[in-house]
Amino acid sequence: MKSLLFQFILVPFVILNFVNNVNAGITSRFVREEWPSVDIPLDHEVFAVPKGYNAPQQVHITQGNYDGNAVIISWITFDEPGSSKVQYGKSDKNYEFSAEGKMTNYTFYKYNSGYIHHVLVDGLEYDTKYYYKTGDGDSAREFWFQTPPMIGPDVPYKFGIIGDLGQTYNSLSTLEHYMESGAQSVLFVGDLSYADRYKYNDVGIRWDSWGRFVEKSTAYQPWIWSAGNHEIEYMPYMNEVTPFKSYLHRYPTPYLASKSSSPMWYAIRRASAHIIVLSSYSPFVKYTPQWKWLEEELNRVDRKKTPWLIVLVHVPIYNSNEAHFMEGESMRAVFEEWFIHHKVDYRISNIRYNVSSGERFPVPDESAPVYITVGDGGNQEGLAGKFRDPQPDYSAFREASYGHSTLEIMNRTHAVYHWNRNDDGKKVAIDSFVLNNQYWSSNVRERKLKRHYLTGMRMIAS
Repeated sequence: MKSLLFQFILVPFVILNFVNNVNAGITSRFVREEWPSVDIPLDHEVFAVPKGYNAPQQVHITQGNYDGNAVIISWITFDEPGSSKVQYGKSDKNYEFSAEGKMTNYTFYKYNSGYIHHVLVDGLEYDTKYYYKTGDGDSAREFWFQTPPMIGPDVPYKFGIIGDLGQTYNSLSTLEHYMESGAQSVLFVGDLSYADRYKYNDVGIRWDSWGRFVEKSTAYQPWIWSAGNHEIEYMPYMNEVTPFKSYLHRYPTPYLASKSSSPMWYAIRRASAHIIVLSSYSPFVKYTPQWKWLEEELNRVDRKKTPWLIVLVHVPIYNSNEAHFMEGESMRAVFEEWFIHHKVDYRISNIRYNVSSGERFPVPDESAPVYITVGDGGNQEGLAGKFRDPQPDYSAFREASYGHSTLEIMNRTHAVYHWNRNDDGKKVAIDSFVLNNQYWSSNVRERKLKRHYLTGMRMIAS
């Protein structure tokens, strides 16, 4: 998909918490001087292969369990399988612990992947910096990561939000600006490498270059993955007909920890957030595995422990851009009522519509979530710059540009969203708003009313 097309629901991605006092109906007039939407040449330094025989490369980590005190560490070796072992500890170069994982590989057309290693490191302490080493001998490489604070309702935490990244010069600008943001983990809403824009062996080669490209961030903090259409890679002309083959081999998710039957949809809890990842390109209608799993997972959400409910999904449920308009309508029809019932964080809904009667358009709904559509990473498809006119009432702000977002959770009641534009190579803050947590805002009012009512009863009783 083109940039600016992915949803993150504060319960794309979809954000499911409510926005108050938003100045609605703004279409930005900004027109950037686009850097060429072409991939960076393979001999560029951002794709440099680490030195040394069989040196680990494309190192990346993601959350490894339900509650955040585990990581999955992944990397690739090319000369030989080597060891699937991670050494780690709480001080630099003092690796008192180790964990063993597993190795896999795959072919795509005539491309043979390297040896792909995945290691689960669990039983970690919360809010602790760990140092880790992968590889053997002089070619071993060292990194570090910080575990999140223990789950709790008022735990502050800052997420980055990136979608449609690719590997262009615009992508590089986005990545570098994000790394200056101070965010602690990335919510990635799909479309990683755009390797499917290539053919034959170049597909695998561009997956490898992307893994090296993002390593300077992914090796040091968890990126929470969701898949987009560019991960499907259905290419019958190459006899490649297994969807998501490259993605599933390279980028693991902790799906079993949330009782999911597929790595394409899963859930985690991190700090004060409960994050649900859905798959736009897997069956989701009634009675399918994803539908049944989501029904159960939403019932597991405990807003007293994790007040912020966030859903990541690649195809926008609400979208006023001409590109991919209405592509999320089928998922909206299936899941929107659940999102509203569980107070995923929005403000408009269309649940009163059906094919034979009811409201024809989305209407204001205080119990609905906020939808944030983010797909501005910088991929080679370029900007999706054509918006529907007039701007729909449900659209608060829209701009076709490149950049990244952050979501900073302050406590159980408030979070702050920022969108930052790559303005011809410079980071410029453009849009921001405060999210009032729907669940806790309503419960605070209910508790106040209850206290007032009970006080009145005591007075009457006396």
